[in-house]
Amino acid sequence: MNTATAPHDLPGTPLTSSVMAVPAAPPAEAAAYFAARLAFHTDVADVRKALTGGAADFVVVDSRSTASWDQGHVPGALHLPTARIPGDAPRLLDPAVPVVVYCWGPGCDGATRAALALARLGYRVKEMLGGIEYWIREGYDVETWEGTRRLPADPLTAPVGAEDCGC
Repeated sequence: MNTATAPHDLPGTPLTSSVMAVPAAPPAEAAAYFAARLAFHTDVADVRKALTGGAADFVVVDSRSTASWDQGHVPGALHLPTARIPGDAPRLLDPAVPVVVYCWGPGCDGATRAALALARLGYRVKEMLGGIEYWIREGYDVETWEGTRRLPADPLTAPVGAEDCGC
């Protein structure tokens, strides 16, 4: 039997969780970080709310392949695969209008690569966190080559029976 004592179990040793092993940042630094993070990212719920509420002051770009686009994409999105951004963005996008770009999902860096390519061309750009995966998981409509479809919301990612998560 192992009877070794953990350091936080020793008398007089303060209890420190692995969460706080690196202390939280001071409030001013945390505010700057989170404000910067929101300047680079948005989520699917906010994008959908803006698109369906008529408050979309941005264009949505799907950076996936044509086959992926045909499977389903955000209604109203512009199809612009990452590899085509340098050649096609200048004729398809207005530099004065911010871009929200997405790809497959959180396990894919495609939207990040597309956002980088757009930023290098001078566009203001945000990445839609979760990509098309979370758009679908939250129960939003997608357009396909066969028409519009919707799957039920995943209760692990979206509130059941509510339009707004409250965050």
